Amino acid sequence: MGENNADMRRYLRVQWQRLALLAAVLLLLWLSFRLFSSILMPFVVAAGLAYFLDPMVVRMERMGIRRTFGTLLVLLAFGVAVILFILLLYPVIAAQAAAFITNLPTYIQTIQADFAKMMQDVQHRLPYSLRIKLQDLASNQAGTLVSYAGKAASNIIGSGFAVVNVLTLLVVTPIVTFYFLRDWPTIIRHVDNWLPRPYEGLIRAQAVEVNKILSAWIRGQAICCLALAAIYAIGLTIIGLDLGLIVGLTAGILSFIPYVGTVLGGVAAILLSLSQDQGWHGVIAVLIVFSIGQGLNDYIIQPRFLGDRVGLSAVWVIFALFAGGAAFGFLGIMLAVPVTATLGVISRFWLRRYMQSPLYLDAPPE
Repeated sequence: MGENNADMRRYLRVQWQRLALLAAVLLLLWLSFRLFSSILMPFVVAAGLAYFLDPMVVRMERMGIRRTFGTLLVLLAFGVAVILFILLLYPVIAAQAAAFITNLPTYIQTIQADFAKMMQDVQHRLPYSLRIKLQDLASNQAGTLVSYAGKAASNIIGSGFAVVNVLTLLVVTPIVTFYFLRDWPTIIRHVDNWLPRPYEGLIRAQAVEVNKILSAWIRGQAICCLALAAIYAIGLTIIGLDLGLIVGLTAGILSFIPYVGTVLGGVAAILLSLSQDQGWHGVIAVLIVFSIGQGLNDYIIQPRFLGDRVGLSAVWVIFALFAGGAAFGFLGIMLAVPVTATLGVISRFWLRRYMQSPLYLDAPPE
């Protein structure tokens, strides 16, 4: 009896030690993100690229190519593909940007004239007292809005697109990616050795589930974004919209946030269409392009390449991206989907355990 009690106390003590260790690790990770978020970007990008490119290196290993050499070949091929893509699109993007800058004064005048005409039409239909109040409100808040826009622009330029950060990302990321990709099996093996032995099989099973969901989401979402980018860019170019290629590509890339890329791209394209003085037929053409793209994505592309098998609903993805951005900035946005996939797998696992436990199944005593 005494031995049983001693074993029970030891078991409980070990369980509390495991929980304390887990809490300490989570707290350490959170503090690291808070303290070093400004320098973690190249390492997070490198880890993501290594995770994405590892299957290709594994295939080359199976063909008899050493991992170090295979890593070099995969990274070189990936870099060449990115550079070729940029070089092919650069002349068109540069030409559209130059034309937009040249015609910008005309666009501004057209928008001002259309907006003034619209406001006059609206004002004529409003009561005189309400019209005066709106005019006073607009005149009083104009300075505040201009000041706020200036501060927002300076913050974006000063923090998000700093030249030093971009250069650091371009220089450090390839180097760190090489070491991550070359040592990926060793990293996984070390992490596997750190798992508590009684639960190693259970944790591995959950890790496999997270990997399956995450890889399916990344692969499917990349295909969907590229398809939408091509549809929007080609469609907006065909209807003669200035910056149609840039707006279309941006809208497609931002579509990893469900519907956000389509909405932002549609609004930008409509404003550009109005600034070109294309009239309502230009707006209708833009709406047709984005309706066709979103329809193809919802009913053909996404069900084929993404589907419901990834276990990440659009609502949770949007919430995770915005929550990650609010907590850790752009770094949080990059980590939002992996963290959400992990939490989803853990939540479903504990929900299954709960629904098999006496807490859920046992009836109350009579």
